[in-house]
Amino acid sequence: MVSRYTRFMRTLLSLAALLVGAVASAAEPTFTPLFNGKNFDGWQCYSRETKDAPTKLVEPGGTGTIEADGVLKGTGKPTGFLVTKAEHADYTLQLQWRYPKELKAGNGGVLVHCQKGNVVWPVCLEAQLRRDRHGNIRQQTAPDVNLTVPAARRDADDKTMRHIWRDPRDRDIEKPFGEWNDLEVKCTGGAIAIRVNGKLVNEGTDGNLKSGRIALQSEGVEMHFRNVRIAK
Repeated sequence: MVSRYTRFMRTLLSLAALLVGAVASAAEPTFTPLFNGKNFDGWQCYSRETKDAPTKLVEPGGTGTIEADGVLKGTGKPTGFLVTKAEHADYTLQLQWRYPKELKAGNGGVLVHCQKGNVVWPVCLEAQLRRDRHGNIRQQTAPDVNLTVPAARRDADDKTMRHIWRDPRDRDIEKPFGEWNDLEVKCTGGAIAIRVNGKLVNEGTDGNLKSGRIALQSEGVEMHFRNVRIAK
Protein backbone atom coordinates (compact mmCIF):
# COMPACT_ATOMS: atom_id res chain seq x y z
CA MET A 1 0.00 0.00 0.00
CA VAL A 2 1.30 3.43 -0.93
CA SER A 3 1.39 5.73 2.05
CA ARG A 4 -0.17 9.14 2.14
CA TYR A 5 3.30 10.66 2.54
CA THR A 6 4.58 8.85 -0.56
CA ARG A 7 1.63 10.05 -2.63
CA PHE A 8 2.23 13.58 -1.37
CA MET A 9 5.92 13.47 -2.32
CA ARG A 10 5.13 12.11 -5.76
CA THR A 11 2.67 14.91 -6.34
CA LEU A 12 5.17 17.47 -5.12
CA LEU A 13 7.89 16.12 -7.41
CA SER A 14 5.51 16.16 -10.38
CA LEU A 15 4.59 19.77 -9.71
CA ALA A 16 8.26 20.67 -9.38
CA ALA A 17 9.04 19.01 -12.72
CA LEU A 18 6.22 20.94 -14.39
CA LEU A 19 7.49 24.20 -12.91
CA VAL A 20 11.05 23.55 -14.08
CA GLY A 21 9.77 22.76 -17.56
CA ALA A 22 7.70 25.92 -17.66
CA VAL A 23 10.64 28.08 -16.57
CA ALA A 24 12.90 26.45 -19.15
CA SER A 25 10.34 27.04 -21.89
CA ALA A 26 9.99 30.69 -20.90
CA ALA A 27 13.76 31.16 -20.94
CA GLU A 28 14.24 29.62 -24.39
CA PRO A 29 12.70 31.70 -27.19
CA THR A 30 11.22 29.95 -30.18
CA PHE A 31 13.06 30.86 -33.37
CA THR A 32 11.57 30.84 -36.86
CA PRO A 33 13.48 31.25 -40.15
CA LEU A 34 13.69 34.80 -41.48
CA PHE A 35 15.44 33.61 -44.65
CA ASN A 36 14.14 30.24 -45.83
CA GLY A 37 17.30 29.15 -47.66
CA LYS A 38 15.32 28.38 -50.83
CA ASN A 39 14.23 31.67 -52.38
CA PHE A 40 13.94 35.39 -51.66
CA ASP A 41 10.33 35.36 -50.48
CA GLY A 42 9.78 38.20 -48.02
CA TRP A 43 12.91 40.10 -49.11
CA GLN A 44 13.84 42.92 -51.48
CA CYS A 45 17.23 43.99 -52.80
CA TYR A 46 18.53 47.52 -53.32
CA SER A 47 21.91 48.47 -54.81
CA ARG A 48 23.84 51.22 -56.54
CA GLU A 49 26.39 50.83 -59.32
CA THR A 50 28.74 53.55 -58.07
CA LYS A 51 29.05 55.75 -54.99
CA ASP A 52 27.28 58.67 -56.66
CA ALA A 53 24.68 56.61 -58.52
CA PRO A 54 21.07 56.41 -57.32
CA THR A 55 19.90 53.40 -55.36
CA LYS A 56 17.67 51.05 -57.35
CA LEU A 57 15.35 48.16 -56.57
CA VAL A 58 16.89 45.12 -58.29
CA GLU A 59 16.20 41.42 -58.52
CA PRO A 60 17.79 39.76 -55.43
CA GLY A 61 19.47 37.15 -57.63
CA GLY A 62 21.37 39.90 -59.42
CA THR A 63 23.71 40.45 -56.48
CA GLY A 64 23.64 37.04 -54.85
CA THR A 65 22.73 33.40 -55.17
CA ILE A 66 21.25 30.74 -52.94
CA GLU A 67 23.32 27.57 -52.81
CA ALA A 68 21.87 24.05 -52.63
CA ASP A 69 22.74 23.87 -48.92
CA GLY A 70 20.72 27.03 -48.15
CA VAL A 71 23.69 29.40 -47.98
CA LEU A 72 23.07 32.92 -49.27
CA LYS A 73 26.14 33.94 -51.24
CA GLY A 74 26.34 37.70 -51.80
CA THR A 75 28.75 39.07 -54.38
CA GLY A 76 29.05 42.53 -52.83
CA LYS A 77 29.06 43.99 -56.34
CA PRO A 78 27.26 46.23 -56.86
CA THR A 79 27.12 47.53 -53.31
CA GLY A 80 23.73 47.02 -51.74
CA PHE A 81 21.56 45.29 -49.19
CA LEU A 82 18.92 42.58 -48.97
CA VAL A 83 16.09 43.78 -46.73
CA THR A 84 12.92 42.25 -45.29
CA LYS A 85 9.61 43.54 -46.56
CA ALA A 86 8.15 43.32 -43.05
CA GLU A 87 9.06 45.47 -40.06
CA HIS A 88 10.06 43.93 -36.74
CA ALA A 89 10.30 45.11 -33.11
CA ASP A 90 11.40 43.55 -29.82
CA TYR A 91 13.19 40.47 -31.13
CA THR A 92 16.34 38.39 -31.06
CA LEU A 93 18.00 37.88 -34.43
CA GLN A 94 20.52 35.08 -34.95
CA LEU A 95 22.54 34.15 -38.03
CA GLN A 96 25.89 32.84 -39.21
CA TRP A 97 28.24 34.49 -41.69
CA ARG A 98 31.69 34.04 -43.18
CA TYR A 99 34.03 35.45 -45.78
CA PRO A 100 35.61 33.14 -48.37
CA LYS A 101 38.90 31.67 -47.23
CA GLU A 102 40.87 33.22 -50.09
CA LEU A 103 39.94 36.80 -49.18
CA LYS A 104 42.28 39.10 -47.26
CA ALA A 105 39.70 41.72 -46.26
CA GLY A 106 35.97 41.78 -45.71
CA ASN A 107 33.27 44.38 -45.17
CA GLY A 108 29.59 43.80 -44.50
CA GLY A 109 27.02 44.07 -41.78
CA VAL A 110 23.54 43.44 -40.47
CA LEU A 111 21.19 46.43 -40.40
CA VAL A 112 18.35 46.60 -37.90
CA HIS A 113 15.48 49.08 -37.52
CA CYS A 114 15.81 50.13 -41.19
CA GLN A 115 13.52 53.09 -41.80
CA LYS A 116 11.65 54.05 -44.95
CA GLY A 117 13.73 55.46 -47.73
CA ASN A 118 15.55 52.73 -49.62
CA VAL A 119 18.95 54.27 -50.22
CA VAL A 120 22.51 53.08 -49.69
CA TRP A 121 22.53 53.36 -46.75
CA PRO A 122 19.16 53.56 -44.98
CA VAL A 123 18.61 55.15 -41.58
CA CYS A 124 19.24 52.26 -39.17
CA LEU A 125 21.60 50.70 -36.64
CA GLU A 126 24.34 48.54 -38.13
CA ALA A 127 25.98 45.58 -36.44
CA GLN A 128 29.27 45.68 -38.27
CA LEU A 129 30.86 42.53 -39.69
CA ARG A 130 33.91 44.25 -41.12
CA ARG A 131 37.20 42.48 -40.47
CA ASP A 132 38.64 43.35 -37.05
CA ARG A 133 35.41 45.17 -36.19
CA HIS A 134 32.88 42.35 -35.77
CA GLY A 135 30.22 43.58 -33.34
CA ASN A 136 30.88 47.30 -33.66
CA ILE A 137 27.80 49.51 -33.95
CA ARG A 138 27.32 52.19 -36.58
CA GLN A 139 24.54 54.74 -36.39
CA GLN A 140 23.29 55.13 -39.97
CA THR A 141 22.99 58.04 -40.21
CA ALA A 142 23.72 60.47 -37.40
CA PRO A 143 22.13 62.76 -36.27
CA ASP A 144 18.95 60.91 -37.29
CA VAL A 145 19.87 57.97 -35.06
CA ASN A 146 20.48 58.28 -31.31
CA LEU A 147 21.91 55.67 -28.95
CA THR A 148 23.32 55.97 -25.44
CA VAL A 149 26.71 54.29 -24.91
CA PRO A 150 29.76 55.05 -22.74
CA ALA A 151 31.65 57.98 -24.24
CA ALA A 152 34.91 55.98 -24.24
CA ARG A 153 33.45 53.57 -26.81
CA ARG A 154 32.72 56.23 -29.40
CA ASP A 155 35.40 56.40 -32.07
CA ALA A 156 37.41 59.55 -31.43
CA ASP A 157 38.64 59.53 -35.05
CA ASP A 158 35.09 59.55 -36.40
CA LYS A 159 33.99 63.18 -36.68
CA THR A 160 30.34 62.14 -36.93
CA MET A 161 30.66 60.23 -33.62
CA ARG A 162 28.41 57.51 -35.02
CA HIS A 163 30.89 54.63 -34.86
CA ILE A 164 30.83 52.67 -31.58
CA TRP A 165 33.63 50.24 -30.75
CA ARG A 166 32.97 46.83 -29.27
CA ASP A 167 34.34 46.33 -25.75
CA PRO A 168 37.10 45.43 -25.48
CA ARG A 169 37.95 46.35 -29.05
CA ASP A 170 41.02 44.10 -29.24
CA ARG A 171 39.23 40.95 -28.03
CA ASP A 172 40.07 37.96 -30.20
CA ILE A 173 36.55 36.88 -31.13
CA GLU A 174 36.67 36.64 -34.90
CA LYS A 175 37.21 33.33 -36.65
CA PRO A 176 39.57 32.99 -39.64
CA PHE A 177 38.21 33.61 -43.11
CA GLY A 178 36.49 30.51 -44.40
CA GLU A 179 34.98 29.62 -41.01
CA TRP A 180 31.46 30.42 -39.83
CA ASN A 181 30.85 33.10 -37.19
CA ASP A 182 27.74 33.41 -35.01
CA LEU A 183 25.94 36.72 -34.58
CA GLU A 184 23.10 37.55 -32.22
CA VAL A 185 21.40 40.94 -32.13
CA LYS A 186 18.80 41.49 -29.42
CA CYS A 187 16.56 44.53 -29.77
CA THR A 188 14.27 45.49 -26.90
CA GLY A 189 12.61 48.87 -27.14
CA GLY A 190 15.42 51.37 -27.68
CA ALA A 191 18.10 48.97 -26.41
CA ILE A 192 20.40 46.77 -28.47
CA ALA A 193 22.84 44.01 -27.42
CA ILE A 194 25.24 42.25 -29.77
CA ARG A 195 26.95 38.89 -29.26
CA VAL A 196 29.64 37.53 -31.56
CA ASN A 197 30.51 33.85 -31.27
CA GLY A 198 28.67 33.68 -27.96
CA LYS A 199 30.35 36.71 -26.35
CA LEU A 200 28.59 39.95 -25.45
CA VAL A 201 30.64 42.64 -27.22
CA ASN A 202 28.42 45.71 -27.52
CA GLU A 203 25.36 47.34 -25.98
CA GLY A 204 23.41 50.55 -26.25
CA THR A 205 20.28 51.96 -24.63
CA ASP A 206 17.69 54.72 -25.04
CA GLY A 207 17.79 54.59 -28.83
CA ASN A 208 15.23 56.50 -30.84
CA LEU A 209 14.83 53.62 -33.32
CA LYS A 210 12.68 50.83 -31.91
CA SER A 211 11.35 49.03 -34.96
CA GLY A 212 11.95 48.65 -38.67
CA ARG A 213 13.12 46.23 -41.33
CA ILE A 214 16.16 43.95 -41.11
CA ALA A 215 18.84 43.88 -43.81
CA LEU A 216 21.95 41.96 -44.80
CA GLN A 217 24.60 44.27 -46.18
CA SER A 218 27.60 43.62 -48.44
CA GLU A 219 30.20 46.13 -49.54
CA GLY A 220 32.46 45.23 -52.40
CA VAL A 221 33.40 41.68 -51.42
CA GLU A 222 31.76 38.27 -51.36
CA MET A 223 30.29 37.08 -48.10
CA HIS A 224 27.98 34.27 -47.06
CA PHE A 225 25.00 34.04 -44.70
CA ARG A 226 23.00 31.08 -43.39
CA ASN A 227 20.59 30.09 -40.59
CA VAL A 228 19.01 33.56 -40.45
CA ARG A 229 16.27 33.29 -37.84
CA ILE A 230 14.25 35.45 -35.45
CA ALA A 231 12.45 35.05 -32.11
CA LYS A 232 9.93 37.43 -30.52
